[in-house]
Amino acid sequence: MDQAGIIRDLLSWLEGHLDQPLSLDNVAAKAGYSKWHLQRMFKEVTGHAIGAYIRARRLSKAAVALRLTSRPILDIALQYRFDSQQTFTRAFKKQFVQTPALYRRSEEWDSTGIRPPIRLEKWNAPQPEFITLPPMSLVGLTQSYSCTLEQISTFRSEMRIQFWRQYLGEAQCIPPILYGLNHSRPSQEKDDEQEILYTTAVEPQDVPENVQNGQPIELTGGDYAQFIYHGPSDGLQNFILSLYGTCLPMLKMTRRQGHDIERFYPKERAPDAPVPHTIRCEYLIPVRR
Repeated sequence: MDQAGIIRDLLSWLEGHLDQPLSLDNVAAKAGYSKWHLQRMFKEVTGHAIGAYIRARRLSKAAVALRLTSRPILDIALQYRFDSQQTFTRAFKKQFVQTPALYRRSEEWDSTGIRPPIRLEKWNAPQPEFITLPPMSLVGLTQSYSCTLEQISTFRSEMRIQFWRQYLGEAQCIPPILYGLNHSRPSQEKDDEQEILYTTAVEPQDVPENVQNGQPIELTGGDYAQFIYHGPSDGLQNFILSLYGTCLPMLKMTRRQGHDIERFYPKERAPDAPVPHTIRCEYLIPVRR
């Protein structure tokens, strides 16, 4: 295996072990090289020092945990291998230019400081179209569930399908445009979980006659970054995670308050149609331009 292949495998392994001890000796043992040779090879292939990269990725993971859970700062610091809250705060402030406490309390989410994972394979980053939406009136049903950060991909995919079936289960014909509104907040019951509020909605003129469980929903207008997903239905959630973990930080964008908006245009309009293998989704993130 060439050097790029070795480092590619190592990067994948590191990403799954950021909350475990990763001394240079441990990482070198995993790679099968001396730590001096590994450091040199990592720098040659990626352009980054391995120790600094690991710390930046740990702090980025910690930043997400601060925003999406209510876990104590010390717990997050210890999870990502900082020996004290003071050490963590100093490192965090150096990377994010504010303390963990201020980062958590901020109404908006500035992605500056988040270090995306290094990708050695060819990857075309989704490019946004910046659009401005007027205020919108929809009719829909809001439901919620809680999960850990590690469960996001699996749970959101399953819940999305389940919630749509609950909302449109009695419809004789699926509306031409389906809206999914995403909002997350720290769980009030478990500090290591986040509560996901997901609203299934349609435009008022498209409400099926025999669907009675919707409520009026008013969306304020504003600027959005719109990304297009076209692919397997079970790949949407990983696409969304890549937007927050890679695309927004690369573009140095700030997420303002508001819902993420999903827009689907179903090809099959029959209510008993199976979940399509391939979907197209317009995913809109409220941003500050």
